[in-house]
Amino acid sequence: MNKSSEKPKRPDELGGGRDNYECSQCKDTEFLFYRDERGYEFARPCECRERKAWKRRFKQALIPDEFVHANFENFKRVTKYQQSMYDVTLEYMNEFKKENGEKVIARHNLGFIAFVGEQRLRELPAGKRAEMKQMHNNFGVGKTHLQIALAKRLIKDGFNVLVVSDVAFMDELIQAKMMNDEGETLNQLLYGAINADVLVWDDIGKAKWSEAKEALYYQIINERYRKQKPIVFNSNEDRGTLSEKIGYAAASRLLGQCGSYLLEVEGEDFRLKGA
Repeated sequence: MNKSSEKPKRPDELGGGRDNYECSQCKDTEFLFYRDERGYEFARPCECRERKAWKRRFKQALIPDEFVHANFENFKRVTKYQQSMYDVTLEYMNEFKKENGEKVIARHNLGFIAFVGEQRLRELPAGKRAEMKQMHNNFGVGKTHLQIALAKRLIKDGFNVLVVSDVAFMDELIQAKMMNDEGETLNQLLYGAINADVLVWDDIGKAKWSEAKEALYYQIINERYRKQKPIVFNSNEDRGTLSEKIGYAAASRLLGQCGSYLLEVEGEDFRLKGA
């Protein structure tokens, strides 16, 4: 609140063309200014504020380009397992609420994993591998599509979401760990992963195992477990092979926090069918 003599400068007073504003009402300040009868100036949120906040949250979520258009409406439910995945995700989404303006965040994780993991399949003889892969396929069943649809809905509802893809994320963490910047970059990456309202971890366990990566998996998963902040994840590994890839302590916390929201999924590869 300011007297007119103390009025802060507006964007148009600082220079810049009027035609460059996304919102002509507030000139991109996201606030509308008005005076009362005594000459005091007040500000109220512009109607564009929530829309721009949603755009910022969406941009910060790091949603992969190939899933920008993923939503619940275009998720194909032509098989029983796809319907089960869809139903569980919608049930899980109901754990997120707004009460008296405060965010209520789910205390459980949501996970889609394999009956027979990729690592287990790779260890089989070549002839047996193809047969088992056909019987227990976990690829292209819609796991990521559905979880990105969930992420987008939560972003729209005001929750801060971070989406990471396992191989790229773990490589980024390892590179940051090796940088000569006193851990600043690594700490920034870890802070985002640990403190986001929801962490969506795509294809967890895909990265090649190393002792350093196992320590990072544990650090992130354990911190989120302590803070009771959820991880929405999918993996082409099963309970046993996922534990081997990310470490038994991390897997115990990750899987244990799912409760009834852990689904073992297998079916047709819809990518190969062009679906």
